[in-house]
Amino acid sequence: MAGGPVRAGGLVDPASLMRIASMELRAKVVVDGLYRGIHRSSRHGFSTEFTEYRQYVDGDDLRHLDWRVLARSDRHYIKKFEDETSLRCHLLVDHSRSMGYGSLGYTKADYAATLAATLAQFLFAQGDAVGLVTFDDHVDQLIPARNRHGHLRRIMHGLEKQSAGAATDLGAPLQHIAEMQMRRGLLVLVSDLFAPLDTLSKRLSHLRASGHDLVIFQVFDPAERDFTFDAPALFEDSESKQKIYVDPATARAEYCRRFREHSEAIRTIASQLTVDFHPVPTDRPLAEALFEFMNDRQRRGRVIQRRSSGAQR
Repeated sequence: MAGGPVRAGGLVDPASLMRIASMELRAKVVVDGLYRGIHRSSRHGFSTEFTEYRQYVDGDDLRHLDWRVLARSDRHYIKKFEDETSLRCHLLVDHSRSMGYGSLGYTKADYAATLAATLAQFLFAQGDAVGLVTFDDHVDQLIPARNRHGHLRRIMHGLEKQSAGAATDLGAPLQHIAEMQMRRGLLVLVSDLFAPLDTLSKRLSHLRASGHDLVIFQVFDPAERDFTFDAPALFEDSESKQKIYVDPATARAEYCRRFREHSEAIRTIASQLTVDFHPVPTDRPLAEALFEFMNDRQRRGRVIQRRSSGAQR
């Protein structure tokens, strides 16, 4: 890590981040950047979706001082909502074959796992219960949401696990997840969303009808978005393994149009279902992407459903 590229504002470049072998350490680096973003926010009383901070003033109850923030930043912040019952969150991470693509020295699967690990560590530190579901064309791993000693390490090991990756069938695993009778909470889907739109619409509708709050991170490689290939070549579909000869010069415009249309259609589906949708290219610093996600939810007044209240958003 030492001496690796760093983005403006002290954010670690994803290529440097992915060179850290330990998923737990990777997540810690991003969480530290996330806290720096929170503290630099010019908005008074900036709150994340999961906790809210404000600067300490004389007379505040020291029992509410966030000691973790103090240790990281040497600044005194009060953590609000201390009396709220913890959130239940399940991270749904795509391990299908298409997630194995990467043009930057690491894959979409690497980036997605690190994003999920960061959220897991951040939530776990707030006392929230975190679980993990990994899938390709079926559910591969299922770790129930917990917050107890050793559980975060189990989540990290699950995210480090490499999957052979079968063809994507988001329909089957998402239906399985919707039928698992999980207690209502937050579901975070991390996937490239290479699936038919009607399937996505039906399965996401099922999850929302089950009362879950749903967030989607669409992870994609910049080369997939911009089709930055030069010479004609034989391309292989990562899912079907079908091969086709393509001249990028003639195919680029049509490909990019279809990619944009697919993403915009997903955005429309998400909007209709009141699902948070965040497209994230794999060259974007994770702390920046997650800070924007949290800030966006606060700006739009989203409130996570807490176990103690059962209230809807």
